[in-house]
Amino acid sequence: MPAAALKPKPLPTQSTAKRPVLLDLPYEPVEKRPLPPGRPREWYVSHNRRLKAMRLAIALLDSGVYLPNQARDETIRDAAEMIGVHPPSDTTCHMVRALMRYSR
Repeated sequence: MPAAALKPKPLPTQSTAKRPVLLDLPYEPVEKRPLPPGRPREWYVSHNRRLKAMRLAIALLDSGVYLPNQARDETIRDAAEMIGVHPPSDTTCHMVRALMRYSR
């Protein structure tokens, strides 16, 4: 009989971790690091736009907006005001909806 058959399977709700996972509450953002030098300006613009879109998508999901068609430009701009970032452009709003669409 194989050794795996002798071990009892864990219950679906039972953790399979060897040691407890420590949760770092309250949440603190990761320390910011400078961006790498020498890239074209367009790279920095698109990089910062992607970061902003991710923050906004997370804020929308936390506030209960789960579908891209629920996230109109006004809703996204309201979320930006709520989390304290500058209002996003139409391009960034489009990117937020795309992130919500492809994360499913």
